Amino acid sequence: MSKRVHILGICGTFMGGVALLARELGYEVTGSDANVYPPMSTMLETAGIAVEEGYSSEHLKPAPDLVVIGNALSRGNEAVEYVLDHQIPYVSGPQWLGENLLQGRHVAAISGTHGKTTTSSMLTWILECEGLNPGFLIGGVPFGFEGSARLGQGPFVVEADEYDSAFFDKRSKFVHYKPQTLVMNNLEFDHADIFADLNAIQTQFHHLVRCVPSSGHIIASKGEAIDEVLGRGCWTPISRIDTGSPDDWSLQARDTHFGEFQISSPHGDCALITWGIIGRHNAENALAAVAAAHDIGISVEEACQALCRFEGVKRRLELLGTPNNIAVYDDFAHHPTAIKTTLEGLRGAADKQRVIAVIEIRSNTMKRGTHKQELIPATQCADLVFWHEPEGLEWTMTETTSELDGHFVFRDTNHLHDTLVQQLHSGDHVVIMSNGSFSGLHRQLLQSLSS
Repeated sequence: MSKRVHILGICGTFMGGVALLARELGYEVTGSDANVYPPMSTMLETAGIAVEEGYSSEHLKPAPDLVVIGNALSRGNEAVEYVLDHQIPYVSGPQWLGENLLQGRHVAAISGTHGKTTTSSMLTWILECEGLNPGFLIGGVPFGFEGSARLGQGPFVVEADEYDSAFFDKRSKFVHYKPQTLVMNNLEFDHADIFADLNAIQTQFHHLVRCVPSSGHIIASKGEAIDEVLGRGCWTPISRIDTGSPDDWSLQARDTHFGEFQISSPHGDCALITWGIIGRHNAENALAAVAAAHDIGISVEEACQALCRFEGVKRRLELLGTPNNIAVYDDFAHHPTAIKTTLEGLRGAADKQRVIAVIEIRSNTMKRGTHKQELIPATQCADLVFWHEPEGLEWTMTETTSELDGHFVFRDTNHLHDTLVQQLHSGDHVVIMSNGSFSGLHRQLLQSLSS
């Protein structure tokens, strides 16, 4: 009889991936979550995984062999208290992954404040195209794959998140992965709900660097914050990305929106990527993915040929439709830098057509107002910006937008939708940015524009 694993917080992107992997390993998997809705609920249902709404202790009767607890849960939660009171074995998702799946495999971990999902997806796609049958756990669904996680038999690509592991383990998730290939894409202050400052995040990245063996390889982007992390101590060979040194991995654009660019290795190998994805940030993600693939044994030419066929990741500037010649995109951006780079990329592709940004103030860091002074400058490439604020926000975008033309602030998504529809016309590019569902605004807008 297979062991039963129950996952608390199963509909989170990471925990949903853990559920799929546990199912592939032969465990009986059940789960519960406070937010059960597509696409994750549908993906789990298709995999034959039963999901319960809420965190009732009844979901833990009879007691499972193991409970995997997501980092969104804390003390006081009914299910958590039941697990502790009845001494049911429990573990965090990252620890379960490290102990049950990653040991003995070549682990490629993709870390950084931005671009983790996209770079992980690109690397996984390269490995798949080269027939290596990679396993992966990614915080999104790459086009060409059926879900966000797969066991595979070859190297394992994991999106290495710096967020904490669980209420009982405040270390970053990525310290459990012990990678042989580590990509450090970039490093900025984020997650103000759990980190006091950038230095606290750098400490976690230093712990990650300590876990990479001397036989491994670190691929690190430019930036003072990353330099400081590496300066704390590193025992692993390092390759740098685009710092300006002739010994770097580098890229050279052939057009303004990075639809075509050349990648060069430190050894002088060069290859061209021509694709339908836009923006310098995506080209930089590709550069990191090619460097990581090269470390696993794939040539620059082979990696770039694979990326010419890469179609992107769901919710990363994903084109949802073009009703009445209005392009509607979905994007996960929720940090000023990510918002800025996404809009820069879209501006390059849109040329003289209007770019309209619709941004939900949703992440914990945004709600705290940590980056509120950087939000307006991040939207300079947009012609119009629609901001949505949640109820209970202790600050408001109107403090900084009241005297600015082209900026609109809403508390109600229906009012935002109606105003947006009135403002749009043929040829516009509208990108909806949120790390959540945005109350179904994407679907509602597509339907309204179609009619």
